[in-house]
Amino acid sequence: MNMMTAVGQTEPLLAALRDKLGAAAVLTGSDVPARNCNDWSASLPQTPLAVIRPLDAQGVADAIATCRQARLPFVPQGGLTGLCRGAAPEAGWAAISLERMTGIEEIDRASMTMTVKSGTPLETIQKAADEAGFFFPLDLGSRGSCAIGGNLSTNAGGNRVIRYGMTRELVLGLEVVLPDGTIITSLNKLMKNNAGYDLKHLFIGSEGTLGIITRVVLKLFPKPRATMAALCALKDYAAVIALLDAARSGLGPLLSAFEVMWPDYWGVITTRAGVNPPVAAGGQGLYVLVEAQGTDESIDAPRFQAWLEELMERGLLVDAAVAQSLAQTQAFWRVRDICAEFGQVLGPHISYDIGLAVARMDEFATRCKAALASGIKGCESVYYGHIGDGNLHLVSWVTGLPVEQQPKEEMDAIIYGLVRDMGGSVSAEHGIGTLKKKWLGHARSEAEIALMRTLKAALDPDHLLNPGKVI
Repeated sequence: MNMMTAVGQTEPLLAALRDKLGAAAVLTGSDVPARNCNDWSASLPQTPLAVIRPLDAQGVADAIATCRQARLPFVPQGGLTGLCRGAAPEAGWAAISLERMTGIEEIDRASMTMTVKSGTPLETIQKAADEAGFFFPLDLGSRGSCAIGGNLSTNAGGNRVIRYGMTRELVLGLEVVLPDGTIITSLNKLMKNNAGYDLKHLFIGSEGTLGIITRVVLKLFPKPRATMAALCALKDYAAVIALLDAARSGLGPLLSAFEVMWPDYWGVITTRAGVNPPVAAGGQGLYVLVEAQGTDESIDAPRFQAWLEELMERGLLVDAAVAQSLAQTQAFWRVRDICAEFGQVLGPHISYDIGLAVARMDEFATRCKAALASGIKGCESVYYGHIGDGNLHLVSWVTGLPVEQQPKEEMDAIIYGLVRDMGGSVSAEHGIGTLKKKWLGHARSEAEIALMRTLKAALDPDHLLNPGKVI
């Protein structure tokens, strides 16, 4: 069925849906926004047949009913900041966008929960928690653009997993619309609820292939009264491991982030991105951003300072700078978050997100960099990551090539082959989508993948919800 035929057959159904949900809820033809044609992945956009923008779960169910009647595949969309085409449409599909389903419904101070609509941007949730005197710890570079529903669908990680866990650990309840249009409302606020299966975990991390999340109950935390940060230079990876051990034992529950940058990353941001380094640059050492959050600045800040001074006296640190203000803390994080601007700094490149045993990350970086350079002419790569939670990021590129000509398949084979050989995961926090589907077997067994297919077939036997994603 070509696009024109599909439009002709489905337009009456979409027109009826438009009458039901409102004129702004169903966009077709030239009214389809460019943003709904792709995510942030390095892939070519595809224009959906329609973009449906409901206001609530019933609207989502109505949209699904229309798609099912038209036999039209449909993909849920949030902030579209994913990197694996998990929310990207194919030509001829419908996109069910949650962009109008935004807002904070409730902050329950007694249960320390927040109930939100799934299209709400992460940064909006962070600010609402802060204004209410609480803290919502999920944080990633796309905080201003990504939507909480998408964060759940990919089980997002981010900067503070080492203390607060992945997104999965921050969710108590949710509302979800199944592929047949059934609305499951389980907006649980209870920390303890063992009444049968905990169904929310079926949908968190499933990348919009098992249901469409419409509302969420999030866990809130006491607002930190003190935030300490230090940017440290270390001579080698053995010193990084020693620093991580010292942070875990010396800072205990105060430790909230542990971000590591390899020399190649440091070189790129200081020479090409214009970052003024707050600690000594150059050499072959590594750089670590350590953040701690406490409840009493008069106690916790001196404790953090004393801890760093002890490490300096032991010779573990080559250099270190301690943030003396919120502005300096933000400047330190700018050093780590500038990777979000690598498109302007490096030009076209391919991003990777892998999980590895902490002890083997430097070995991986060394072997991978050499394998890419020797296996692909002109290929460069840089390495950085959260490390304390076993997550390494890298970007690779061949200078001068547009993104569609970057040798991604060759890069994938080298990088994911090494991940498999070293017992890692091809996705630590970004998901699988379609771009990593070929490599899922490098991280999951045949039995695990077979069970995933069984679950998909049980919930979506017609294979209309985001087909071809993940498995």
